[in-house]
Amino acid sequence: MCQTRNALSVLCVVHLSDLCNSILQNQYVFPSHKVGPLHFRHLNSFVLVAALLGALSASGCATHGDKLESIRSAFNAGRVEQAESIVQREIAERSSDADVLKLDRAIIQLADGRPDDAERTLREVRDRFDYLEQKDAGESVVATLTDDTKLAYSGEDYEKILIRCFLALSNLMADGQDASAYALQVGDKQRQIINAEGASTENNPKLAYKRVALGAYLHGAIQEATHANYDEAARAIQLVANWEPSFEDASADLKRVSTGHHSEPGNGVLYVFTMVGRGPYKEERLETPTSNALLIADRILTATSKHSLPPTIAPIKVPVVVRSSNQIDSVLVETDTGAAGVTKTITDVGQLAVDQYDAIFPKVMARAVVRRVVKKGAVYATKDAANIDDPLASFALDAAGVLWEASESADTRCWGLLPDRIQVLRLELPAGEHVVKLRPASRNAPIGAEASHTVGIDDGRNTYLMANFPEDRLVGQILVSNGPGE
Repeated sequence: MCQTRNALSVLCVVHLSDLCNSILQNQYVFPSHKVGPLHFRHLNSFVLVAALLGALSASGCATHGDKLESIRSAFNAGRVEQAESIVQREIAERSSDADVLKLDRAIIQLADGRPDDAERTLREVRDRFDYLEQKDAGESVVATLTDDTKLAYSGEDYEKILIRCFLALSNLMADGQDASAYALQVGDKQRQIINAEGASTENNPKLAYKRVALGAYLHGAIQEATHANYDEAARAIQLVANWEPSFEDASADLKRVSTGHHSEPGNGVLYVFTMVGRGPYKEERLETPTSNALLIADRILTATSKHSLPPTIAPIKVPVVVRSSNQIDSVLVETDTGAAGVTKTITDVGQLAVDQYDAIFPKVMARAVVRRVVKKGAVYATKDAANIDDPLASFALDAAGVLWEASESADTRCWGLLPDRIQVLRLELPAGEHVVKLRPASRNAPIGAEASHTVGIDDGRNTYLMANFPEDRLVGQILVSNGPGE
């Protein structure tokens, strides 16, 4: 496809050069046909052709999704260093995509046992996305004349929320001093995103967004471990029960914190957090029904108007969020004390991404249609302003318009290394050192290689463990932390 586009561009530029030379001689030649004198006003149309071909030749061929595949493949196969090397190269080569690529780098840093680095990277992108929420009128105009890949990427709503989730987890796996503050930001950002669209259910599809419970869960766990803020912990766990009713442990957690009981004397608590499955991503889709509607409109307008419109040959391209197909759905946990369990979903990332994107997809589709209409309108307006009535000149503009439309690419930029699910298991264990074994599972049956780690449990304290299982094996390291101090 790229070679075809480049060949068309070269061919059309050659003809354009001949046309422009002929214009200067007050006549023009179009594929071996000499035609009579050309009025100088026709120069406008050829200038437009030159601009369109320039835009076409400058447009990229491979989407972000295409390039993301190599990063996902390396990471999911456990080649963490290779994945990071690819990300670093892509950041250097594609500065316009640096922010979203840094999100993938943060996941790699976290899996590689560098939570401090991951936190710094995530904080940088969080602040950048917050800044980019301001609208840039000039940038919007450029995107309308090309496609949404020319916009600075400011993140999807689910990505903005999950940045705060992973900030809390990253900090928790380091010293944990800011983990509770980051956890509270999760709820604050959700409210901000939803409220920014207004209170009308007709105009605000984000009112239907499901709330992410992970931030409230982390805040509740940290507050419970203080042995003083049980009321605050209870309020947080109640939010978990409200926002994630499928999380079975919420009722037991709420009962425990409501009675002010963290653990039995001589025991501590181990929280096992697992990143399970390959997460959602974006891919390009051809929106055929809308393309057909525009085709019908083209025919109607061409039949009833003075000038023809560029025919709708190139389909409308839009990005869609796709959920990965995963065999793994949980992680079996076993300790040397005999305590065992299976991790349970506290945040279904894949479903969250699909549902939130589906809610705003009509706006994505509307932008694509407006972009196509503007391009057709620009070609028509040029014909009208230049009063072009010659069939060959009209054909040249229509051909340029078709190429202009065909040069569009769907914006498939996304946080590609998210897990499909974030899961957790809470275990109460005797104080001391314990060997914890983790094994990926499907429907509670083991399916992959076991991984283990020795953890220290303190009396009356929380210990946190994190592991990444995108497929049937551990990727990177198992991280362990005692969280914030007293």
